[in-house]
Amino acid sequence: MGIDLTVNGDHLTSTSDPVTPLVDVLREEFHLTGAKPVCREGFCGACMVLIDGDPTPSCLVPAALANGCDIRTVEGLAANGGLNPIQAALEACDAVQCGMCFPGMVVSLTHLVSTRPDATREDIRAALTGNICRCTGYERIIEAALLALATA
Repeated sequence: MGIDLTVNGDHLTSTSDPVTPLVDVLREEFHLTGAKPVCREGFCGACMVLIDGDPTPSCLVPAALANGCDIRTVEGLAANGGLNPIQAALEACDAVQCGMCFPGMVVSLTHLVSTRPDATREDIRAALTGNICRCTGYERIIEAALLALATA
């Protein structure tokens, strides 16, 4: 029995063990490597995906619990083959460092920009609570989010 998922708009069926973490299904079975299995405990945010529109650490979700869900990974956030507003703003603000945490940051911030067009600096900080970056002081990331909000 397969696990039916909609991933980045494509209907896919996983043959993985139902308790396999979703991040592993995405990476190993569907070859979507944007979500990074860093902590495997749900606190770093590197594996963040949107599940039915909500930012969720995919390392904590057994594949079977995602059955029938709409999943959007960082690979599915591009806008018409180009960068989405958050991706473009992160690039413009030179906010990307090593790249390990950024797929999760892009997912979390894309969700914020799409659901809270009036978000404040404090809202951005709150949205990033589940995303840990060891390379930056977050200031350029916050500036990029503000830029994306201003241009969206």
